[in-house]
Amino acid sequence: MLFRRLLLVSLLCGVSFVHAAEPASLSEPKGKVVLTIKGNIGAKNRGNEAALDMNMLSTLPQHTFTTNTPWSKVPVKFTGPKLVDVLKLVRAKGTSIKASAINDYHITIPAEDATRFDVVVARLINDQPIPVREKGPLFVIYPFDSSADLRTSTYYERSIWQLKSLDIQ
Repeated sequence: MLFRRLLLVSLLCGVSFVHAAEPASLSEPKGKVVLTIKGNIGAKNRGNEAALDMNMLSTLPQHTFTTNTPWSKVPVKFTGPKLVDVLKLVRAKGTSIKASAINDYHITIPAEDATRFDVVVARLINDQPIPVREKGPLFVIYPFDSSADLRTSTYYERSIWQLKSLDIQ
């Protein structure tokens, strides 16, 4: 009975219930597009794709971790949204993610990695934007120091830098 009253009051006040995890639409990027996502996605803003600028990525919850990598001599601090949050933003549904880099490197990442590990789409390294010449502007990175299982060529290869696109399959 209480629920019915609340529903009636909300309808009379013009309030609607919207599922927060599924935005009605994806806003247009205002800045330079740094990531394009296509394939099996529900939120699009450019034809059959989702085009994201750096600001759109920076408004997602940000996560930071420091880890050793095979590409640096000292631990590196990475900051950006979790891959799972980027996938939720575009309402991705699939079992694999084909990631492509500016330098034409391609790798397939199992979609379960996004939820199994705290994979980050880094937009900052050591609190600084990542220049293209330094593996930027985006870098898919696994928290290698969190588990010995992640310190293998399999996960090093999935850590794609200069990320430009994702194809959800």
